[in-house]
Amino acid sequence: MSKPQTDHEKRKQISVRGIAEVEDVNAIKKTFNRHLHYTLVKDRNVATTRDYYFALAHTVRDHLVSRWIRTQQHYYEKDPKRVYYLSLEFYMGRSLQNTMINIGIQSPVDEALYQLGLDIEELEELEEDAGLGNGGLGRLAACFLDSMATLGMAAYGYGIRYEYGIFAQKIRNGEQVEEPDDWLRFGNPWEKARPEYMIPINFFGNVIDTPNGKKWVNTQVVFALPYDNPIPGYNNNVVNTLRLWSAKSPTDFNLKFFNDGDYIQAVLDRNLAENISRVLYPNDNFFEGKELRLKQEYFMVAATLQDIIRRYKAAKFGSKEAVRTNFDYLPDKVAIQLNDTHPSLAIPELMRLLVDVEGLSWEKAWDITTRTCAYTNHTVLPEALERWPVTMLQSILPRHLEIVYQINFLHLKDVENKWPGDWDKLRAMSLIEEDGEKRVNMAHLSIVGSHAVNGVARLHSEIIKDDLFKNFYELTPEKFQNKTNGITPRRWLLLCNPALSDVISDKIGEDWIVHLDELKKIKKWAKDPNFQRSIMKVKQENKLRLAEMLEKEYKVKINPASMFDIHVKRIHEYKRQLLNCMHIITLYNRIKKNPTANITPRTIMIGGKAAPGYHTAKLIIKLILAVAKVVNNDPIVGDKLKVIFLENYRVTLAEKIIPAADLSEQISTAGTEASGTGNMKFQLNGALTIGTLDGANVEMAEEMGNENIFIFGMTVDEVEALKKKGYNAYDYYSNNPELKQVVDQIHNGFFSPENSDEFKHLADILLKWDRFYLLADYEAYIKKQDEVSAVYQNQVKWLEMCINNIATSGKFSSDRTIIEYGKEIWGVNPSYDKLPAPHEPRE
Repeated sequence: MSKPQTDHEKRKQISVRGIAEVEDVNAIKKTFNRHLHYTLVKDRNVATTRDYYFALAHTVRDHLVSRWIRTQQHYYEKDPKRVYYLSLEFYMGRSLQNTMINIGIQSPVDEALYQLGLDIEELEELEEDAGLGNGGLGRLAACFLDSMATLGMAAYGYGIRYEYGIFAQKIRNGEQVEEPDDWLRFGNPWEKARPEYMIPINFFGNVIDTPNGKKWVNTQVVFALPYDNPIPGYNNNVVNTLRLWSAKSPTDFNLKFFNDGDYIQAVLDRNLAENISRVLYPNDNFFEGKELRLKQEYFMVAATLQDIIRRYKAAKFGSKEAVRTNFDYLPDKVAIQLNDTHPSLAIPELMRLLVDVEGLSWEKAWDITTRTCAYTNHTVLPEALERWPVTMLQSILPRHLEIVYQINFLHLKDVENKWPGDWDKLRAMSLIEEDGEKRVNMAHLSIVGSHAVNGVARLHSEIIKDDLFKNFYELTPEKFQNKTNGITPRRWLLLCNPALSDVISDKIGEDWIVHLDELKKIKKWAKDPNFQRSIMKVKQENKLRLAEMLEKEYKVKINPASMFDIHVKRIHEYKRQLLNCMHIITLYNRIKKNPTANITPRTIMIGGKAAPGYHTAKLIIKLILAVAKVVNNDPIVGDKLKVIFLENYRVTLAEKIIPAADLSEQISTAGTEASGTGNMKFQLNGALTIGTLDGANVEMAEEMGNENIFIFGMTVDEVEALKKKGYNAYDYYSNNPELKQVVDQIHNGFFSPENSDEFKHLADILLKWDRFYLLADYEAYIKKQDEVSAVYQNQVKWLEMCINNIATSGKFSSDRTIIEYGKEIWGVNPSYDKLPAPHEPRE
């Protein structure tokens, strides 16, 4: 393999990519030194590397600020319809390099720091990931923000500024332990606090009748302090805003505390209010009915809706500047997208504001609310659907419970009209579940209170209509849509794989960066030996770089010519990391049985976090680590097989792993993964996929053709048929000697000699309680993996498939997804017009 270029040589190749403005390197150096002196109060004699990072971040941020202000001025002048994306998670990762690329200053900044004798990549590594999400749902929200800004939409993200993000995963004694992710400990140079927009949020209390209607009184107040984060579009001078709320306790004190000695305790008690934004719940596939989580959800939507209404009232409209008090126009000027059910309290909260505060009639308020709100469903797993106990809502949000009951009363009248006397339908479709403890079904509330309901891949959207929400689809079929997820090509190709970006741009120009379907033009070179060599050289350099990093990190020597087989995502039984582990054990057993056989060398990497309370997922991690220890230390195996568990997988690590991948594992049980977006990132970077016909894999296979993807296993219909017939895992176990050996090794402690019962529970799950049918798909998976190994040995064929993967990834741009949301749900069109640059006069 050829030696990769030095970091500076490689980054010098990255062009300014169509930005007409040429930044002055000397001006950047001057600004950098000014921030070092006046912002950080340091000089070069005492400054640390972290000081240099902050000076660089402030320098880059300076280039954002005038664009940011101008964008907001532009929106005020034009008064477009605004999109509000409400999400409890935004998995942003790092901002520095993404910002430099999007506003076109990476090359001059790189050169300026080089002249100052500083290594820009070393400084970039000091930026803390903004880990304000668990996985796909939060990362999707981040990609959507990038696309909305790039498409010139007047859009705002709203969420919570968690003091502690997703936990840092450490591997100790062969298992996961969690450490706090104190991502704000050094400060965040990208955010701007806005205390002038602090908003009071009410909890608890009771509801009284007044001559003017219902009033919520005797509440406890917590303040929501907004922090604004800039979201730059690509090469268009648009900078949108992500507003994150932080909980602050009221500042007033009752002076009687001075007299009765409880003053100190009163001060300490103020912290309880601030716990609301203290920590992100580290779990987005299990619903946990915790009071703090309910408070977080209401805190975010209550602050956001007050903010939306303030901005709506203050907007300039027509030729006049006046307060807009007529709410008839709200659905024409505001679109609210609920990212899963976490923000679903926005529906009763908007009703409360319109009816109780603004004095609208129920009928008018309901019409406005349903035309304004839309709901995205992200899961079909029943344990992930939110259901809040009525008793908890009665205590914390008494007025909202009343509103939910009224919504339900009117909704059930509609159901009764459609299906007279059908009590089963009424029970199934009620917002209030009566079996056992009374609960509010938040997905039902979201559907009833929205004008559009969408799944996130075509298969997922069909399952929603045919199964999960079948009754609701029959009641209001016009509401249901599909919006297949996407990823931003800026971060997931241009930023993370600059060498591949250059190879592509040299062939077809740079339009693909904002029109990803342009990549189809490279399909004609799929068999071209020169183009294949260019693609192969990029992949080899990425693999060599990753191998060096992993050897340093994990002390495992990796064969960079081996197939890099990658499985990175949250650890969950339905994502079937355990099936992958069973393949590893199968390969190990084959090598041990016949060490001289022709084996395609593999380095298998698995990464992801298990929720702290999800013991089965943590046990799966422990098994993978135990298997890795045996495999990696067996001299007979050598470099034919290596296994690495990637510690603390996060956005920043993904940016290094994905460009080096040969094979992407997307092996969830058919019908369980809503979409997946990791699958799209690997495809875009030229990795081949082994996967089931689940989520967006179905559409990927359609785009590229089955000859360019390794599909195996049961379909959704076959899974359903097996479920109906009755699944007996022992049938598969008894009839496949390789499978039996693997399960027995897990059961009998082969990989845990010091504790033979260590993994017995996992074997019991496989044989007795497996909801995800691993044994039923095992044989098909192993056969398909054998096919993968054979194809990998024919590198010409493999590279042709890689190029076809890249060429057919255009559909999976988040730009396409957002254009569809805009046209079909929000009533907003993209704008490809550039705003004037900071040095240019305003229009």
